[in-house]
Amino acid sequence: MSEAKDPEEFYKKLKSQLLDTATWPSIYLYKFIVPTEPEKITGIEEIFDNMGAVINTKQSKKGSYTSVSVNVKMHDPDAVIAKYKEVGQKIEGVISL
Repeated sequence: MSEAKDPEEFYKKLKSQLLDTATWPSIYLYKFIVPTEPEKITGIEEIFDNMGAVINTKQSKKGSYTSVSVNVKMHDPDAVIAKYKEVGQKIEGVISL
C-alpha cells in the first residue's frame, strides 16, 4: 500500500475530528511553515484578512523558514478545511501543520 496521503481522505478525517472535539463556531489555530519570503507571508495574511484573525510569525534559527500561526474564529469544520485548501492553492511551498 502506498504511503502517499490522499488529501480528500485527510480532510474527511480532519472534519470528523473537528466535529468531535469542538463546539462551533470556535477559535481555530492554523499553523503554517513557509520559506521566508515576504510575499508568501503576506499572502497568508491576506487570506485571513477581515476575519479578525490574530497572526504571529517566527523565523527559524537560520532564517530560511517562517512559521505563521493564525488564531481565528471559524463557523464550522467546512470553513476550516476551505481555508487550508485556499492557502495550499495560493501559497507555493507552504506546509500546513
